[in-house]
Amino acid sequence: MIFNKAIKGVLPEGIMTFDEKYYNIGFIDQLSYKDTFVHRLDPRAKLIATLFFLFTVVSFSKYEIAALLPFFLYPMLLMTIGEIPFMFIFRKVIMVSPFAIFIGIFNPLLDSAQVAVFPELTISAGWISFLSILIKFTLTVSTALLLIATTSFPNVCHGLRQLGLPSLFVSQLSFLYRYIFVLMEETMRIVRARNMRSYGERGKGIRIFVRIVGTLFIRTVERAERIYFAMLSRGFQGDMPSLKRFHIATGDIVFALSVGVFLYVFRLYPATQILGRFVQGVFS
Repeated sequence: MIFNKAIKGVLPEGIMTFDEKYYNIGFIDQLSYKDTFVHRLDPRAKLIATLFFLFTVVSFSKYEIAALLPFFLYPMLLMTIGEIPFMFIFRKVIMVSPFAIFIGIFNPLLDSAQVAVFPELTISAGWISFLSILIKFTLTVSTALLLIATTSFPNVCHGLRQLGLPSLFVSQLSFLYRYIFVLMEETMRIVRARNMRSYGERGKGIRIFVRIVGTLFIRTVERAERIYFAMLSRGFQGDMPSLKRFHIATGDIVFALSVGVFLYVFRLYPATQILGRFVQGVFS
């Protein structure tokens, strides 16, 4: 504790910020080892449910907004039952939202047809399609994050392998996730060394940044070669064996069927329109 305070007093503020960002990346992995009903479900059941959820959300047309709103129930229930912090998922979605904004920001310019929202209010159809993109993006990204936060990425990979996906694809996916942390640790060491050797604004120019990227690239290639040869010496043949075996239980079947019924009802029946007519009839 005393050492951490001393380090904070000596090192520049940027290094501590980088360390915090690194540990924030690993927080989603820590969440996946909780012991809740959602965490105990078979990864294959959660994978199948998530894939059907994603396909269902994407299948809506670009002008449908109200029909997408009931689908927020699924991620909200997962967060509640799985005890996943809402703000953590929200910050992650906001972090990658510029990609969705960039994709749909030109829709109001390209699709200028007028649509009547209320009897005296008309807006461009491009704004509706833009909002539809944002809603679909929020639903798909949050659901994918919740899958990892309630399953752990290694279990997701093992589940994909047992579902019949090629071992090469699953191995590459597993390596990508595992060595993100190795790459971050290497970056952390380089940034620490830079900060220990610089004072004030020194060491923060574009030339130093280019050197850091070059050094990181060289170290990454060297580390990859060492890891690959170490794996070959231990009998690696392209697959990632696991001692863990998954078994489909009654709770897994009930969960998958419940999600299937939920998706079927809200995809094929205009639930929001039925609810709106019911509310209008009650208050009229």
